[in-house]
Amino acid sequence: MTEEENREFDVDVDDNDDDGFEDENNIPNSQNKKRKKKKLLNEGGDADNRGVCYLSRVPPHMDHVKLRQLLSQYGEILRIYLTPSGHQPQVKGKRPRPSKVQEQEFSEGWVEFARKGIAKRVANMLNGEQIGGRKRSSFYYDIWNIKYLSKFKWDDLTEEIAYKSAIREQKLALEISAAKRERDFYLSKVDQSRKLSSIEERMKKKQKVQEESGIHSELPVSHKKVIRQFPQKKPVAVDTSQGKPTLSKDVLAGIFSQV
Repeated sequence: MTEEENREFDVDVDDNDDDGFEDENNIPNSQNKKRKKKKLLNEGGDADNRGVCYLSRVPPHMDHVKLRQLLSQYGEILRIYLTPSGHQPQVKGKRPRPSKVQEQEFSEGWVEFARKGIAKRVANMLNGEQIGGRKRSSFYYDIWNIKYLSKFKWDDLTEEIAYKSAIREQKLALEISAAKRERDFYLSKVDQSRKLSSIEERMKKKQKVQEESGIHSELPVSHKKVIRQFPQKKPVAVDTSQGKPTLSKDVLAGIFSQV
């Protein structure tokens, strides 16, 4: 089974071809009504009597409808699941027309028959034989690669697909998480580089201004000693003569004359 089958699906037959299960809208109305009626009557009743055949290869251009048309003539078919291929073949140098729907290719498939005996007989009879059908069909000369799976039930197939789908989702989540971490790391480095470039640019501009103004200093700006200057007031001169009492000249003359 390829990785393409690890997609979400519903066990019901009403799923579309993109999920690998058969679409009941492609089945004729009369046959579709009979199948729905039988499905309601036999829900869980005869599950042990059903048989599953495995197709290791699905020819190109073969889908659920064509496969049912080829195998339903040998016995009643209940469900079909085909695994979509991982890639679609394209002709080099040509683009598909938008109006034409591109056919889905399938790599392998499973077919559930209503009876084990019918499934076993169909596998033994058709394996290694030419597919045949209409000669104009693209798989007319192709060979059947079909095998009966003993003790294999349809529930085993759905459980296996669900398990692989869960593993694929977990793996995808891990890859997305790793991609996010790598992106965040890259963005942080880009932001850091921008900041460093901005700092270098500012330093260059500052150095250029200092050179133009004639300021040269060996020490960095952060290590320069800041000298603060404060305005000083002149001291007031003290006149000592004004504070002492003085005598007149007449008094002094009288004192010295008596002596």
